[in-house]
Amino acid sequence: MKKTSRKYIILRAVLLGLTVVAIAFFVTRNLYHREEAKKDALRRIRERGYLVALTDQNTLNYFLYKGQPMGYQLEMLESFADYLGVSLRIIASNDISKLGYYLRYNAADLIALNLPVSGDGRKLVRFSDPFGETRLVLVQRKGGNAGRKDQEVIGSLKNFPKDTVYVRRSPFLADQYHSFFKKTGKNAILKEETDITQEELIKRVSTGKIRFAICQENVAMEYHRFYRNIDISVLAFPLFPYAWGVGLSSDSLRTEVNAWLKEFKASKELKQTYLAYFDNQHLAGFLQSDYFSVIGNKLSPFDDAIRAQSKLLKWDWRLLASLIYQESNFKQGLISTRSASGLMQLMPETAAKFGIDNMATPARQIAGGVKYLRFIDDQLPDEITSPIERIYFVLACYNVGIGRVMAAREKAEKFGKDKNRWNNHVDYYLLRRSKKDPVAKPDSSDSYPIDYKTEGFVDDIVGRYLHYKNLIK
Repeated sequence: MKKTSRKYIILRAVLLGLTVVAIAFFVTRNLYHREEAKKDALRRIRERGYLVALTDQNTLNYFLYKGQPMGYQLEMLESFADYLGVSLRIIASNDISKLGYYLRYNAADLIALNLPVSGDGRKLVRFSDPFGETRLVLVQRKGGNAGRKDQEVIGSLKNFPKDTVYVRRSPFLADQYHSFFKKTGKNAILKEETDITQEELIKRVSTGKIRFAICQENVAMEYHRFYRNIDISVLAFPLFPYAWGVGLSSDSLRTEVNAWLKEFKASKELKQTYLAYFDNQHLAGFLQSDYFSVIGNKLSPFDDAIRAQSKLLKWDWRLLASLIYQESNFKQGLISTRSASGLMQLMPETAAKFGIDNMATPARQIAGGVKYLRFIDDQLPDEITSPIERIYFVLACYNVGIGRVMAAREKAEKFGKDKNRWNNHVDYYLLRRSKKDPVAKPDSSDSYPIDYKTEGFVDDIVGRYLHYKNLIK
């Protein structure tokens, strides 16, 4: 019995030792990966070549107007991406919980919103340095029927009736909402709405669909210009700072955001960008336009023709629209200094070849441009097999001509790049104008004409197309 008992004790000790070793291994590995995540936040961005940012779609932060991507958060993000030396990709949603999901699972790098710096928020993100501050206000409708208590304007939270107050669901504002609830003597019935903008809440109050809402004061003040029948005089929560948010393990990215913010503030660009949207005299015009993405789904008066012709290219119609915007901003009758004309800015000889003259309608101009794009695609080598790469090459050829792009392919192959890939391969050697040594002499200015402009042309079209995909369904 003693011998058996001794063997059992030894076996149990061995198993216990193995368990301790396994636990130590997993703990060490998790700590290692957590530390690596901190170090790799910026590395991941630079290796992929673009920043993935999260924001919402509304009149202030991110929208389209007559084909042009605009917005307070968009302009700030573009500045930060330039600071990092990378391009920008945006994931947009009005559901803040969904944005947090993307960040938590490393599908995005940061949340670009005026996030209240709060205790609840610190459990979800690491905040950047604050770059502004605002308050929460009670939004209510003026001009109801006199004598009706259910339509009277409330002058103080102490007098708040037992009624529903609509708020935007946000884990970053839980503390503020609870404080407001207590200030009303617990009379307010808070109803959280998912996937909605503050602007929509204000609109619903103005039209009488709801009686009360809570919004950030700077947003409410901007919309007060348009919805004159709302009252925003009652304070729901006092002044608080706001900031961007990065992942809990993204210290390196947070450091870069703060360094950029310091420069951005010092240059006064932050103030100018803020005033461009939060002191926007053109808001009323936006809200009445069919070409404003917040209320409509149109890019231009030519959308139907663009949709029809894009099918012949097997392109998403929004990509063709982005090319047309790049060429003419959807404006008819433009003639360039080199005599290119029309919505797609075709040179006279090209226009004539594809049946376009000065009397051509916008639909015919688009049809002619699409014929030219198909002609270019037919000339490209079959070895460019990737559909995406072929689009890049077609766009480049449309800009500078097939001959120059083919010459750049040969140069790329000569210097060890992939001649069938555009970004950082063929485009690199097209932009290095010295034919003898494109690496050592990138600034030779006499190889190509002054108006040589492929730099940024393809990226601009593709980048705008991604905005169109986000904002036009």
